[in-house]
Formats: sequence, structure tokens, C-alpha cells
Amino acid sequence: MKDVIQHLETHPLRDMLYGELHSRPFQVIPSPARVTHLALQVDEAQRAEQFRHLQKLHEILGYEVPQVETQCYEQTFGNLRIRWEKHLEFTSYTFINLAPLSHPDPFTEQGISELPFGWLEGLPGTVVAAFHVAIEDARENPEPEPNEVKPWFEQMRLVGSSPQSGDARVWTAFQLHSDGFGRLLVYNKRMSDSQLGRLVQRLVEIETYRLMTLLALPEARRTSPALGDMDAKLANLTGVLADNHQVDDSAVLSELTQMAAQIEAFRAQTTFRFTATRAYADLIISRLAELREDEVSGHLTINEFLSRRLLPAVRTCNAVSERLDDLSRRVDRVSDMMRTRVEMAIQQQNRELLSSMDRRSRIQLMMQHTVEGLSVAAISYYLVGLVKYLLEAIYGAGVPFDKSIATGMMVPIVLLAVWLATRRIHHHFHALAEDELAEGNTGKKRNERRKRN
Repeated sequence: MKDVIQHLETHPLRDMLYGELHSRPFQVIPSPARVTHLALQVDEAQRAEQFRHLQKLHEILGYEVPQVETQCYEQTFGNLRIRWEKHLEFTSYTFINLAPLSHPDPFTEQGISELPFGWLEGLPGTVVAAFHVAIEDARENPEPEPNEVKPWFEQMRLVGSSPQSGDARVWTAFQLHSDGFGRLLVYNKRMSDSQLGRLVQRLVEIETYRLMTLLALPEARRTSPALGDMDAKLANLTGVLADNHQVDDSAVLSELTQMAAQIEAFRAQTTFRFTATRAYADLIISRLAELREDEVSGHLTINEFLSRRLLPAVRTCNAVSERLDDLSRRVDRVSDMMRTRVEMAIQQQNRELLSSMDRRSRIQLMMQHTVEGLSVAAISYYLVGLVKYLLEAIYGAGVPFDKSIATGMMVPIVLLAVWLATRRIHHHFHALAEDELAEGNTGKKRNERRKRN
């Protein structure tokens, strides 16, 4: 039975789907240890260059060079463990220094201390997050008091937390220090290496996603004043139209088109960033819930600090994004209203033009009738002349009759014949016009039925 699956057709992504949930396993971190985490924004070329740079590190340290680029790559070089992860818009490096520690200052020895000289400086990409995590073992030795911890954070105000229901103690300032790195200090009180690895992973993700979330805030601040100006212009324009003031319709439509183009330009520049901010914020909220924090007396917890400082920034970005969408919809509605107004004006002009054409047609018809009456008289005159010649020829042949009486009698007969012939011709052309009109109406009905079907 174990070979049955080999005879079935399997989805080409089946193996990938099974492996996706295990592509970024939690790390197992002992106490004590030193961790340094970097997150760098990269494009596709820099991402490929980073992998070549990682291969160069293997060559320098004398390890087998990886040939296949994966979403998450991890390798241990003696006392140095490196994890390289690819994300949607950034890559991250986690350096774990497992060497014995000798200095009492937890941030003197770092996760990057074991790297070859100059390798980190050549790392491609733009650094967004860079911070050290110092892990100390407090399972047997007591942890220091808050006033003893503060000098390691250069006297900055601290945020304290007891995650995992008090099994650990975390200190951080959420600020950059003199070395250009952020700092987190973790005391392991009752956690196994696996539990500690999961805790450190959550803290690393919270700090990284916090900074990635805030990337949208400058965009929101830059965009908001321009949106305010456009909002005021649109409100003023809508008020003018509501009061039925006379305006230049073409100029208004041109202004609305320009405003719509500016809004779409802002949306193109900010949509990805604002969407990413919402996604990162959701991840942060999820990771904060997983910490299960207890308070440290006199200090804000990580959850409290981020809820008070980060979430307002996220709401600002969401408000600007919603304002963009709302302004776009309003511009579209006003544009539709202006188009309707222009169409109504055009229809009115068309009605006036048709009315003028109808008056001209009636005048032309009256003139045509007059001309037709004169034409009947002229044709009859020439026909009577021809008849007169005919009668004279008959009289000359010896047929006795009164030429004057015969000519006079032929005049009404010729007039009646000419008038009847003219009317017949009119009826013929009128029938042709009605046939063409009927065919046109039939074609329109046929097209309407096709559209409905």
C-alpha cells in the first residue's frame, strides 16, 4: 500500500505546500548567548547578490558552499550560527554567537563578533532594522535590578516585560544606541532552550515588523496636506455646482481630470506601503498576544508601549489610505455629474439645431411647392406650343377644324396631364423615403435585441 501514491497523479506544488509550514522553524538557543538581527530592504538584484555574498562567507570560513537559494538558509560555523531568510520586500540575517562570554557588559560581545572582518560591511541592501539581543541565564543566578540594567541602555527610559507568565524578563528601550543598533536584554528564568528560541523569535519579529510598519508614516505625512488641498478644492467646486452658478464646464472637467490623475498618482505611490503596514500591524498584534506578558512594576510592558506609540501611527496610515479612496470616489461622482451636465447642454443645443433645421425645411418645402407650380406652368406652356405645331400640321394636311378652338381646348388637358405626372413622381420619391426609414428602424430594433441577448 505504501507505493500506491506513486501511481496517482499528484499536484506539482504538493511537496512545496507540505514544506512551506516548516520553512522557518523556531531556533533552539541556549543561555547565555548573543544574537544580532539585521533586516535589509532589497530588490531582486540585491537579493541575488546577497546569496553570492553568503557563498563568499562559506569560502572564507572553509565550509561547503551552498548552490541552491532557499527561502530560509541556516548554517553553523563553529560558535557562530547564521540564518538568512527571504521575505516579500526584505531579507533578514540572524547571527547567534554561542562562544563563551567573558565580559560583564551584555552588549560588549555581540552576535556579529565572530564574523570575518569586513564581511558585514559588504552586505548588499538598505538596513531597516539592526539590533542586538543579549540573552543571560537567570535560572540559578538572580537577575539585576532595573537601576543596574539602565546603564547598559545608556540611561534611556526602559520598557520592561515578564513574558510567558513570568518565565523570562525582557528589557528594551526601542531606541538606537551610540553604536547604531537597538538593544534587547533577555533573562531566562525558567525556560528550556526551545522555549527561549521561540521567545527570541517573537521579540525579533516584533521589533522588525515595528520598523517595517512605520515606513508608511512619512508617506502618510507627505500625502495628507496635498489631500487636504484637493479636498477643499473639490468641496468648493461641489458647492458652486450645487448653487447652480454658471461655470466653464470644460475648465471644470479639466480641473477634475487633473485632480483624479493626482489622486491616482498618490495611490500608485502609497497603496503597497499602506497595505504592507496593515499586514505588519496584524502580525505584531498576533506576536504580542503570544508573549503572554506580566507587568514589571513601574514600567510599561511591550504591549502597552506599542499600543500607545505604534497603533496610532498605523491608524494614521489607514486614515490617509481611506481618505484617498474616499476622495477618488467623490471626484468620480462630481465628474459624472459634470459629464451629465455637459451632455444635457449638448442635447439642448441639438434640439435647438433640429428646431432651426425644421423651420428651414418648412420654408424650403413652401418654396419647393411654389417652384413646382411655376414648373407645371412652364412645362405646360412648352407642351401647348408643341401641340399647336401638331395641330397646324394636321390642318395643313387638309383636315378642316378651327385651330384656335382646338388649341384652347388642349391647354387644360395639358395642364392636368403635367400636374398628374408631377404628383406621381412626388409619390414615388416619398414611398422610397418611407421604405428607407422603415429599414433603418428595423435595423435599430435588431441591434437592440442583440444587445439585450
